[in-house]
Formats: sequence, C-alpha cells, structure tokens
Amino acid sequence: METDYLKNKFEQKNYNYYGKFLKEKFSSKVFKIIVDAGFTCPNRDGSKGFGGCNYCNVDSFTPGETRKGGTITEQVLRGMERAKKSYEAEKFIVYFQPNTNTYAKTETLKKYFDEALSVSSNEIVGLSVGTRPDCIDEEKISLLQSYTKDFNVCLEFGLESIYDETLVKINRGYSHEEFEKAMKLSQNKGIDLCVHTVFGFPWETEEQMLAVADELNNYKIQFVKLHHLHVVKGSKMAYDYKKKPFKLFTLEEYTDFLCKFLPKLNPEIFIQRLFGISDWDELIAPNWKLKKTLIQNYIENAFVSRNVFQGMNYTQTKN
Repeated sequence: METDYLKNKFEQKNYNYYGKFLKEKFSSKVFKIIVDAGFTCPNRDGSKGFGGCNYCNVDSFTPGETRKGGTITEQVLRGMERAKKSYEAEKFIVYFQPNTNTYAKTETLKKYFDEALSVSSNEIVGLSVGTRPDCIDEEKISLLQSYTKDFNVCLEFGLESIYDETLVKINRGYSHEEFEKAMKLSQNKGIDLCVHTVFGFPWETEEQMLAVADELNNYKIQFVKLHHLHVVKGSKMAYDYKKKPFKLFTLEEYTDFLCKFLPKLNPEIFIQRLFGISDWDELIAPNWKLKKTLIQNYIENAFVSRNVFQGMNYTQTKN
C-alpha cells in the first residue's frame, strides 16, 4: 500500500492510533474508567481449571485506584474525578477490565452495566467489556447490542495466541476454534470488537508471531491491543522463571518485531496499545527501566526512522 496514502490516513503517527478514533468519534477528551465488578474466570474457579493463566496476576494490570474497591458507582465516580483532575477528561468510557466480565448470568451483567452507565448520563459515552471467547453467547451479545442505541460499545476478547499448544501451556482453558466461533458470533452486531494478543512466549518463533497479523486481518475488528510477555509476581510463570529464566523481549528486540508486524496489519484496525504495561512493584521481567511515555516514544521514533507504516505490506484476505 502506498506510504503517501498511509501518511495522510494516519495523520500524526505511522499507525492507526486509538486517540485518533476517540477524537473523530466523540470530539471530546475521552478517558477510560476501569471498573472491577468482582468477576472471576473459568480457569480460576474450577470450571475449567485453577490458578488462571500462567502469566497472569490481575493486580499487575489493574490500577491502584481500582484496587481500592467500592461499589460500581463509587469506582466510576472516583475514576471520573481523578481523570478530570489529572487529564482534563471531558467524557468517559466505562471499562469492565479485571478477570472475565461476561462470566455471569445475563441478568447479573445487566444489573452491573446499568449501574455503571447511569452514574452520569451526560458524561459517559461508552461501555467496554473485557472477556474470553468461551464466555460469550447470543443472549449476552443481545444485551450488549441493547446499549448501542445510546453508547459506543466495545467487546474485548483475549486472543493471546493463535496456537493451541500455547493456549494449553499457559492454562487458558479454551481452543483457538472457540475464539473463531466467538468472533463469528460477535461480528456485524453493531458492537466494536477489540482483540488482545501477547507476543514473546519463549516457545513461539518470530514467524509464528508474525502470522498473528494475518489472523487478525481475517476478522472485522475495530481495535487491537499488542502486548509483550511479562513475568509478574504471584503468577505461575514467575515460579517457572525463578527456577529457570527464559528469553524475553528486550525493548530493542520488541521494537524490531513491531517493525515487521505492523506493515502486515490491516491499516483500518485501530491500535489501542503497542506494548503491555505492568506496575513496577509487580514486574519481574523484562524491566526496560523506562516510563510508559519514553517506551512509546522509542517505538514510534523507530517507525519513523525506518519508514515503517501500518498496512504497507497488507494484502486483503478472506475478509
């Protein structure tokens, strides 16, 4: 795809960045408010397993403000106040993030979602729900559809890997076929879809990881979150890493990977994240010893210096 076209399309960056979507969609400064509704996961409560994903410690990606707890209303109000004060936010998306946020009866989900969205009808513009592909069905999709009349609704699926061998090793508790079924069920329903993937599992090759771009291109998704593998305290992977450390991405290596991955990705997909973040007090490795903004700048500067654009090598597939 012609780089001049992509430059005009992306405007300020070399990729289709989330901030551009928010600006075009809402014409306001929009901030996500993370809510913990107290859900668990089927690979934690014994339904499909125990201990959760091997790399996961929920606290490692849940902000401290959210970990203070409180009712859903209290969490939303606290998050809005903080975002207004720290970031001059004007509008808000309520983001049900920790654990699996469709892992309950539909009437329970409706109760929680209704409460969150009713906190401030003039300021809340969206609902984002993080879940697993094996915890969605037609009834829950219909519930989410019901909110699209008044809110921008996003359903976020944890893909993590497209390889069943990896899904077994990390104790995800479902197959890639189940992800494919969930995507088919969720597409064309008026709901924005976001896919979360993790790169850097030590047994996956670069070729295997780059193939994830082709898989993402197969679906009608609006967003993607790209993360590198973290080893965090309290996870099963942390125990394994302590016994026998394994190779993880350096910042330079991950940037090199993204410079190969990004050109393959459909330029219509908005990228919400280029890399993962974890609280430093929870992180074991890899510690790049840079703040988020400096990591962002390093990666984006590499895109510019190497003339790398999202979608420059994209070829449309079965979509």
